[in-house]
Amino acid sequence: MTDSRDRMEFDVLFVGGGPANLAGAIHLMNMARKKGLELEVCIIEKGSTIGSHSLSGAILDPVALKELMPDYIEKGCPIESAECKDSFYYLTPTSSFCMPFMPKYMNNEGMNNEGYFIISLSKFTAWLGEIAEGMGVNIFPGFPGTEVLYDPGHTRVLGVATGDNGVNKDGKHKPNFEQGIDLIAKATVLGEGPKGSLIRNVGQKMGIFNGKMPQVFETAIKEVIELPEDSPFMASDTTVVHSFGYPLGLNTKGGSFLYKMKDNMISLGLVIGLDYEDPALEPYEAFLQYKKHPLIADIIKDGKVLQQGAKTLSAGGLYTIPQLSVDGALFVGDSASMLNIQRLKGVHTAMKSGMLAAEAIISAVEKNDFTRNTLASYDASFEESWIRDELYEARNFTQAMAKKIIPMAIHLGAQYVTGGRGIKDPLKIEPDSSTLKKLTSKQAEMIDNRTKEEVDGKLHIDKLTGVYLSGTQHEEDQPCHLIIHDLDICSTQCYQLYRSPCTRFCPGEVYEIKKDETSNKIQLKLNPSNCLHCKTCEIKDPFKNITWTCPEGGGGPGYSIV
Repeated sequence: MTDSRDRMEFDVLFVGGGPANLAGAIHLMNMARKKGLELEVCIIEKGSTIGSHSLSGAILDPVALKELMPDYIEKGCPIESAECKDSFYYLTPTSSFCMPFMPKYMNNEGMNNEGYFIISLSKFTAWLGEIAEGMGVNIFPGFPGTEVLYDPGHTRVLGVATGDNGVNKDGKHKPNFEQGIDLIAKATVLGEGPKGSLIRNVGQKMGIFNGKMPQVFETAIKEVIELPEDSPFMASDTTVVHSFGYPLGLNTKGGSFLYKMKDNMISLGLVIGLDYEDPALEPYEAFLQYKKHPLIADIIKDGKVLQQGAKTLSAGGLYTIPQLSVDGALFVGDSASMLNIQRLKGVHTAMKSGMLAAEAIISAVEKNDFTRNTLASYDASFEESWIRDELYEARNFTQAMAKKIIPMAIHLGAQYVTGGRGIKDPLKIEPDSSTLKKLTSKQAEMIDNRTKEEVDGKLHIDKLTGVYLSGTQHEEDQPCHLIIHDLDICSTQCYQLYRSPCTRFCPGEVYEIKKDETSNKIQLKLNPSNCLHCKTCEIKDPFKNITWTCPEGGGGPGYSIV
């Protein structure tokens, strides 16, 4: 905080406009009304609108939504499909086999007499945003939180600073310069999504991840495709298609999804665990291969890609959840690793975490005590909640999936019959940045001479077309938000040992390798305006040489239908 910056003060500040914070804000306002409390509540979101950075057609378990607003149907909840009918396949390079057995945690046709819905996450979050705003919540899209504000001893979170706008690449002010604002709050809720830059800082300052397993992630490349009016798939009863196997094989964690949506559209994607070992793997190329598999190609035949994007998923589960509160702050949703990767669902757990945080905040308001002494009731209520019960059953799932096929099958089978305990509890897990194997000479030659998958510009598109269809926009003349700490590592060690994997694992072609024809020297070139904000680069970089920071407010993807 500096005296020269403007300040705005609130009772509660939510950082991030996703389901966790939106549900938390709505629940907070509901409770405040019932108790006759007047609260100033604010949500800031780095995207240009609420929902513009929320990517995915998703299956929604409505358990938290029903708790939040039992009349959600009457309130106009946007639902793409009111029921789920599953199919589950194992794919080989040329064939598909419908699995005779559906694991209970993948059953989307109703568990505990609950029906599930297919939703567009961008539409769903926009709808929640409208409800929150109608209740008096101040919502400021286009305002990224770039710095956590602490007391002098770094023992209490005081709020968040938003970034400056109108700064050029050299750090000088442009004519349209607008200084950021210090947002001060009695309670700050960080719900930034996976690998949040602010919660990273809190972890460094206040040790909330100490003693926890490392957070691990998966990257998903996703599309919405418009199918022809006479599409057989759209006329069928099936609404959900999950698969595993090709193109990843059985020793790389991941799988695919395909969901039926409204208006002859489907949402499909390939999810890849970022603990993969193969330095030659390129997730985007694997995604194109998935789309060309006979099972999928038959479904999407004559279709057209309307929108594409990428996002990381917090896949670690229970043992990677940080301490959930500190003096002045609470942590919710994917930032706090609440997603249940076993069930391939996280909207309901994110929403419930936000609601539990709101209950702790109301107690703090009533006691006028915003220290951890009061806010830790969030940690306690989480331990007694159905989120914890659900994640407890999946507590070793990601760790088992990280193993090779035979030990993986043994561990998963044991977990299935022991309620998640398995053979060993807890199973250890390694950071995603540590798993990449060094290139063999054969792999290096393959990378140097690789032929890309063919694209047609309509149904199969290249990375740059995907960036365009994501609606991604950034102000070109601004400081690079991707910090490379040592460029020499990129041109020497990283290239020699791995052939610059950032050029492959980035789904937006942000990173390029250029070779000087005269000196033969390798140089890394960045195209930060292509960034999809997935943060795969910071997570997977084997040298931990990349740090993702927020660009100017409003920059990034503009998702609307996925």
